[in-house]
This record gives sequence, structure tokens and C-alpha cells, in this order.
Amino acid sequence: MTNTEEENMTQISEVILLGFGDLHGFQFLLFGIFLIIYMVTVMGNIVILTVVSADRSLHTPMYFFLGHFSFLEIGYTTTTEPVMLRTFLSTHVPISFPGCACQFYFFAALVATECFFLAVMSYDRYIAICNPLHYSSIMDHWGCLQLAGASWVAGFLAPILLMVLIFQLTFCTANEIDHFFCDLKPIMKLACTDTQVAEMTSFICTSLFALGPFLLTLASYTHIISTILRIPSTTGKQRAFSTCSSHLTVVSLYYGTLGIVYGFPSGPQYEHLLKLLSLLYTVLTPALNPIIYTLRNKDVRVALRKLMQ
Repeated sequence: MTNTEEENMTQISEVILLGFGDLHGFQFLLFGIFLIIYMVTVMGNIVILTVVSADRSLHTPMYFFLGHFSFLEIGYTTTTEPVMLRTFLSTHVPISFPGCACQFYFFAALVATECFFLAVMSYDRYIAICNPLHYSSIMDHWGCLQLAGASWVAGFLAPILLMVLIFQLTFCTANEIDHFFCDLKPIMKLACTDTQVAEMTSFICTSLFALGPFLLTLASYTHIISTILRIPSTTGKQRAFSTCSSHLTVVSLYYGTLGIVYGFPSGPQYEHLLKLLSLLYTVLTPALNPIIYTLRNKDVRVALRKLMQ
């Protein structure tokens, strides 16, 4: 190997996030818009956490998981959005390589954890609607703690093997990432060595920790909808469906936006479009979730009015 080749394969110490530098003239406007969205997302989830904690009528398994989900959403958005806001104020945002790897780890861990919690919340609705006589014995306090703990642990264990493989790669001196946060594909594009093993591991991890919970969620709602359709009265159907409509909306938004981004063709001609589409699941969906759970949920609305009074 020549000296030039050795220099080109020097391990990088920092990366540069290019963000939305191509949107000249709109950066301050976009900064203001996304700052408001971030604040609404965080405050909305804090409100849900406060309401669920303060109102004893909401101390049920469904709202226990909703509290965890809201806390998770705060961490999920805080992992990416503050760095994204910096990219609006500067066309080149430097971030240390360990910091970049850390951001990706927490982002991936929280995405996996969210998938597990969506599956757990759908299982809770499945037991409540399809097996109501055994609901209190299955979803007792200890059972809820076990499901919540398992979701957090599994989510944070999910990306560890992938992180080890990423750190074993050798990266080129070119260190610019055309994205607004350290996502997996932009990071691996900087590698000078073969990334086939890391890519295969990424595919396996995605299949296990995203597709697996999605299939469990899908199976739960298949049984739920089948049970609701067999309820003879229209009022009974509406009452049963209202208990899971908010969660079903969130599941559809979350997996729908993830499917659009990760199912989209990858190629140089699609890079800018994929970057914009990434805003769907990193910014838009987390901002809509607190609104969905407050506006579409009668119990939360009533508890919120009581708290405000």
C-alpha cells in the first residue's frame, strides 16, 4: 500500500453534517418552524406524562405504557432534532466521530424500543378486547413492569452488534455526511473497507427488531378487528374500536413513514429526496403522536381539563 493510500484510509476524528445547506435563503425560516415543532413535541409529551401521573383514573396498563411511550418520544426527538436545528444555522456542522456513532446508537436503540412498545401496546388492546375476563390477571402490575422493562432492554441491546461492526470499519479522509443526523447509510458511505458484513447485519437486525414487532402488532390488530366485527351492537363496536383507535393511528403513521423511507430506492439521484422523507419519522410523526393521544382520547381530554382546573 502506498503512502497516499494509507493517508486516504486514516481513521477520521470528526464528521461534517451538511444538513439542508442547499436551501439557501430559507434556513432561518425553517429553523423557526422546526424549533416550534420540536418544542410542541416535547411539551405535548410532558403534558401526557403529567396527566397520566396525576390522574388516578388513568393508572391502568394502557396509560402506563402510554407514559413510557411519551418518555421515549422525548428522547427520540431530542437525539436528532437539536443537531438538525444546528444544521439550519450553519452549512457545515462538525461532530466528533464518537459523538456521531453515539447519536446513531441512541437513535437506533430508541427506534427499536418504540417498535417494541407499539407491539406491547397492541398486545394490551388485544387482551382487553379479545380476552377481557382474564385482562386483570394477565396485565397486572408485575406483568406490565416486565413488558415495559423487556421493551427497554431489548431496544438498547438491538444495535450493539451493528455498532461493533461499524467501529471495525476503516473510514476515508472524506468526512462529509449529506444528512441532518448520523444515520447508518450516510456513515457507511464514508468507509473505505468492505461494508457487506455490516450491511447484512443491519438487514438482520432490522428484520428482528423492527419487522418482528410489526408482525406481532399486525397479528394483534387482525384479532382485534375480527373480534370487533363479531360484536352484535353498533354501540359496542364503536366503544371497542374507540379504545384502540389512537394507538392504531400512531402505528399506521410510524410504520407507514418508516416503510416509505427504508423501502424507497437508494441511489445518488434519490439522496436529497430521502433526506426530506426522513423528516417524516424523525419530526412529523413524533409531533403528531401527542396530538393524536389527546384529541382522539376522551379519558386524556377529561383528565387534562381536570388538571387545568
